[in-house]
Amino acid sequence: MSVFGELYADLQKLSDPESKKNIGRFFKTETGSYGESDRFIGVSVPLVRSVARQYYRRVGISEILSLLHDPIHECRLLALLIWVQKFLESDDAGRCKIYKTYISNTKYINNWDLVDLSAYQIVGRFLEKRDREPLYRLADSTWLWDQRISIVSTWEYIRKGDFRDTLALSDRLLLHPHDLIQKAVGWMLREVGKRDKRLLVDFLSKRYRKMPRTMLRYAIEKFDPEERLFYLKSNKGSK
Repeated sequence: MSVFGELYADLQKLSDPESKKNIGRFFKTETGSYGESDRFIGVSVPLVRSVARQYYRRVGISEILSLLHDPIHECRLLALLIWVQKFLESDDAGRCKIYKTYISNTKYINNWDLVDLSAYQIVGRFLEKRDREPLYRLADSTWLWDQRISIVSTWEYIRKGDFRDTLALSDRLLLHPHDLIQKAVGWMLREVGKRDKRLLVDFLSKRYRKMPRTMLRYAIEKFDPEERLFYLKSNKGSK
């Protein structure tokens, strides 16, 4: 059996029928929802990580792309976690190749966990000391997941005390109608506020009245109850 065959078989062996029944509801796979076409076999993230750690040095780009293009969600997650591991151990040329392949295949990075577990570690890290204009092109994309990649990628910078792109992209996505973008923007703003509350308060001062309510709730989650009430009472944004 090939390495790819071993990897695929090992992932399938970890399938849990009970988890498979419940996970579809968690990822909104019902008709008309964002995950409508997604398929799951019921493997937890820690178990997918364990397979990634076991195989990431043994698989090449073609095998990773085969996983990423697979209709099964956990296969796509496995591909992305392998890329994250490879990225950490690659030289600059290797990181560039991973980044470019990632960006050219975002149509398959099509659920929130796939974005959140890979974007900041690949896109964010690759662009850290480069021109970050690609983040703004992603934010301006019509593809929901490109937009989420753009803002979540800035988590890499937030963790290092650099908030500029988070705030600029939050402004660009401020009135986004989809709750998955509202939640992502609010989450990143909350992370900024955990490190510099005054900066978050200044950002909110001209925006909190019109922000979507979901985004605002996420952004002020760590505020005191009285402060949260103040912002929410004056908020006129969409629910």
